Amino acid sequence: MTTAPPLPGDRAVLTVGPVTTADLVRYAGASGDFNPIHYDHLHAVASGMDGVIAHGLYVMGVAARVFDGWLGTQGEVAAYDARFTAPVKPGDRLEVAATVQSVADGQARVTVEGRVGDRKVLAAEATLRFAAAS
Repeated sequence: MTTAPPLPGDRAVLTVGPVTTADLVRYAGASGDFNPIHYDHLHAVASGMDGVIAHGLYVMGVAARVFDGWLGTQGEVAAYDARFTAPVKPGDRLEVAATVQSVADGQARVTVEGRVGDRKVLAAEATLRFAAAS
């Protein structure tokens, strides 16, 4: 794993999962979002879904781990905006790919795509900020 600031065109890939209902229950406890569609199959089905779905912010958070190799201890996520295009469900493996679009003034603009198989589930943009070298 590298911890150097990225260059335009650099790409990082991460696989998360399979997602489990236990992951979602732990996330509910950490976030305070106890909506039962995220952990109770019968409730999710009664709500019109075909089963439990992951919290959007859970997906966004685990996908952000794709930045770890670039951030190290000197970088931070300055901005992170995401759009959820399809649900992530227990049993899914989330494939995350991040591509650096530009680097200027100690910041990198990155696009992120999350997929489950051939289904796009996340489209995001982030700005990573890096401390000036001493």
